[in-house]
Amino acid sequence: MMKKQKNKLAGLQKRKAIAGYLFISPFIIGFLAFMVKPLLQSLHMSFSEVSLGSGNFTLTFNKLENLNYAFRVDPEYTRLLVEELGRMVVYSLAIIVFSFFVALILNQKFKGRALVRAIFFLPVILSSGVILGLETNNQLMATLAAQIEDTTSGVSITAALEEILRTSGVGVRAFEKVFEVIDNIYDVAIASGIQIIIFLSGLQTISSSMYEAADIEGCTKWESLWKITFPMISSMFLVNWIYTVVDFCMRSDNEVIKKIQAVMIDQMQYGRASAMSWVYFIVVLAFIGISSFLISKEVYYYD
Repeated sequence: MMKKQKNKLAGLQKRKAIAGYLFISPFIIGFLAFMVKPLLQSLHMSFSEVSLGSGNFTLTFNKLENLNYAFRVDPEYTRLLVEELGRMVVYSLAIIVFSFFVALILNQKFKGRALVRAIFFLPVILSSGVILGLETNNQLMATLAAQIEDTTSGVSITAALEEILRTSGVGVRAFEKVFEVIDNIYDVAIASGIQIIIFLSGLQTISSSMYEAADIEGCTKWESLWKITFPMISSMFLVNWIYTVVDFCMRSDNEVIKKIQAVMIDQMQYGRASAMSWVYFIVVLAFIGISSFLISKEVYYYD
């Protein structure tokens, strides 16, 4: 009987694995068919000097010359790389915190919950590349923002509080990062759509009987959050963290991406641009690996 149950469980796990592979098979096929060759070609370019001809190009191997240019000759690349990594950490943390607490609110029972959830799904649509580009180049919005600033004479409660904390000399750099996130709360909200949905789906899998038992035992809401909610959706933090970091690295306002595009399009230095791209890719991949390992130890196996 025991052996039969084990075989049944193994068969169920196998069917789930097959279903998972079938679900991601379009991406795997598309990647193998359309992405592998350009990826290897880009890697070859990063160690070569690219000479453009009429309808073709030639590659001349130049060892580490492109990497040397990126780190020792170009005056901006290293600085932009460090600054963008710092922004990535700050904004990724802000997005995770914001999306988690919004998901907690949307998981509560209240009138009009479906409408509010639909409204918070709008960032998924608004964060698309076309809409984001229209917002960036929207002259009307820029004019309205300038008029609002002139009308209020530049007075801002946030700016006044920031000035007070800066003059106090206590945690100046930390406060500056916090206020930077507050000033860009619209960008944080726009980038939180998918994360909210993932957290919300995880919260809905938690049985209400667990909270009822905790209430009977005298647990407060704060204790239930730490003892029930966090452990039950801890895996969602890792998923959202990886998604948020990757999404931030692909933003249209990323200064490193703009630098790479300038080298590739304006200067037509494809080898140098490829080297910069691969360095950025490896650095981000290493960051994702290290941070995911730490999160999996501290959150995923939360005790």
